[in-house]
Amino acid sequence: MSSEMLPAFIETSNVDKKQGINEHQEESQKPRLGEGCEPISKRQMKKLIKQKQWEEQRELRKQKRKEKRKRKKLERQCQMESNSDGNDRKRVRRDVVHSTLRLIIDCSFDDLMVLKDIKKLHKQIQRCYAENRRALHPVQFYLTSHGGQLKKNMDENDKGWVNWKDIHIKPEHYSELIKKEDLIYLTSDSPNILKELDESKAYVIGGLVDHNHHKGLTYKQASDYGINHAQLPLGNFVKMNSRKVLAVNHVFEIILEYLETRDWQEAFFTILPQRKGAVPTDKTCESASHDSQSVRMEECESDSDSSEEEYSRNELDSPREEKQDKENHTESTVNSLPH
Repeated sequence: MSSEMLPAFIETSNVDKKQGINEHQEESQKPRLGEGCEPISKRQMKKLIKQKQWEEQRELRKQKRKEKRKRKKLERQCQMESNSDGNDRKRVRRDVVHSTLRLIIDCSFDDLMVLKDIKKLHKQIQRCYAENRRALHPVQFYLTSHGGQLKKNMDENDKGWVNWKDIHIKPEHYSELIKKEDLIYLTSDSPNILKELDESKAYVIGGLVDHNHHKGLTYKQASDYGINHAQLPLGNFVKMNSRKVLAVNHVFEIILEYLETRDWQEAFFTILPQRKGAVPTDKTCESASHDSQSVRMEECESDSDSSEEEYSRNELDSPREEKQDKENHTESTVNSLPH
């Protein structure tokens, strides 16, 4: 090797060594599999599964919203065509009949929520405002006890709220603005079932996003103030996989839909999100009766032969055993996760 090539060869070797050292350091800095991983609880697992289902149903929810917008647009076009004089926009607004019903969002739970939940409540209020402006029978919309974190968040992220129309935004508590005998607090913990809406009353929705941390709080507040309370007739028309507690905007939109259709079932199934797994109660009853008939038929057939009876019992027991095996497998999987 010539003396001219020697320095170049030495420099190349040094570069290769440095690259090798850097790669080794990067590999050593990467966390090894199983190291530093926190154990996953059953609750966290359920949250991950729910999150996955939520993501999978994103397109379905989007399609449902599109269909609703198309339906509303078609209704507006029909209304416009039914009138032949004046401006189109004025013709549409003329068909809107304002309801005398007062619908209040009680924002007095500000100190019970973290900022993340305050932001969620803000978005739900925005949705309520937008839906009320588009409704054929808009309500008298009140936002009471407005202040604290909520007002600060609205000032920072939605400065246009000061120009909102057809809404009463008040810092006072609703009990200071409306007579006690006119108030009805809507809470899922109330034993009273609401059969129909009285448009001379003021219905209160608790502005609380708490993820079930404060169970029965709105019911307790209504009882403490000595005002009437009731829950929507959800159980009379709908069977759900999840709990009956609804978001603020869902309750608001269900009431708007009921004022338009005067049909609770249609209102529920138009507004309730897909993830709630809502099914009409009459369908669940039909399914239950069908299952009971199937069981009776199996029992009659099993009486004809003792061996067939034994086989039928095994067949009936096998789903329970499979379910137990699945539960044991799930439990062992959770326990096998690194702690």
